[in-house]
Amino acid sequence: MAPTPPHVFEQPAPAFDVSSVETPAYVVDLGLLKRNLEKLADVQQRSGARILLALKGFSMFSTFDLVRQYLHGCCASGIHEALLGHEEFRKELHVYAPAFKDAEMREIIPIAHHISFNSPGQWRRFRPMLDAARAAGLHAPSPGIRVNPEHSEVEVSLYDPCSPSCRLGTRDESIENEDLSGLEGLHFHALCEQDSDVLERTLAAVERRFPKLLAQVKWVNMGGGHHITRNGYDVERLVRVIRSFRERWGKEVYLEPGEAVALNTGYLIASVQDIVPTDIPTAILDTSATAHMPDTLEMPYRPHILGAELPGVLPHHYRLGGLTCLAGDVINEYSFAEPLQLGQKLVFTDMAHYTMVKTSTFNGVPHPDIDLYDPAVGEVRVIRRFGYEDFKRKLS
Repeated sequence: MAPTPPHVFEQPAPAFDVSSVETPAYVVDLGLLKRNLEKLADVQQRSGARILLALKGFSMFSTFDLVRQYLHGCCASGIHEALLGHEEFRKELHVYAPAFKDAEMREIIPIAHHISFNSPGQWRRFRPMLDAARAAGLHAPSPGIRVNPEHSEVEVSLYDPCSPSCRLGTRDESIENEDLSGLEGLHFHALCEQDSDVLERTLAAVERRFPKLLAQVKWVNMGGGHHITRNGYDVERLVRVIRSFRERWGKEVYLEPGEAVALNTGYLIASVQDIVPTDIPTAILDTSATAHMPDTLEMPYRPHILGAELPGVLPHHYRLGGLTCLAGDVINEYSFAEPLQLGQKLVFTDMAHYTMVKTSTFNGVPHPDIDLYDPAVGEVRVIRRFGYEDFKRKLS
């Protein structure tokens, strides 16, 4: 059985009336989000690093009025995220993608502050466009290159960006004879839900493999995967590592966590629609692992449900299944104190990051509502409700 990460038990029970929520729905608690942002702002202040919201992890732009009060900017991993960051976040914008198209670059150059290229080939291809913008007296982003430090401590290969064969970032041997003049930044991303000791070891690998490039650039982006807001994360080590690096090299440092921003701030509330008498009774919910929480299948991990336990701990054992016709659309197995009832609402925790950004409408399954809970007024507000037209517009 896939493990449940320890951090998913850190989120409190909803402070709102779950019975009032129409399901399925993602509900983000602004109070919990603010608590995370305050921790990140403290890291910024003490370390001197600038923290960016990684839109690939959390793009709920209805919260950006709050988030921009604490963070320096945002980072995008594609053209549409870049446009969203420019339109809705309205602070410093960083952009990286494994490859860009000419048409995308023409839209990105006027709005991005930093851009990281994945390879020397991409830099050579688009440098003339950046130079032309500057020559015309127009804005152009500060260019950098993503490197692969080949130091990996990520256990799940699907999420490992630093294997020697990974397409993300350039290895030191591949830039040895390249003309990197004009590049102003070095970008690496090597972590996944990890602590600051891993960053410390990864940074040592970067310094060992890329000393010439480090000496040249003005800024260093240390990517994401920093689990800063998790209980027990070694914040003091993080502050010490960043301060020490800045003292050694004199560079501006950026971090771009997505998960740490929204960690343990959101719920997915679903209702029991049927109970099928399989070998283990299967409760069919009005949500889907495949369509609404794909990381439970990809990572994989066992999402936490308030009031539920591992099989065998409580008397009533169920397998929880989703609405799609995919045979593997199964969330996991759980035990409950009482038998599940039709219409009963189940509350999944830690369902803000890498949920809404990864959903699909496979099988025409309706997308969950997106709700906000504001503790200042004590109410849940539906921010977005999706319907048939949203499904149809994705098709031809």
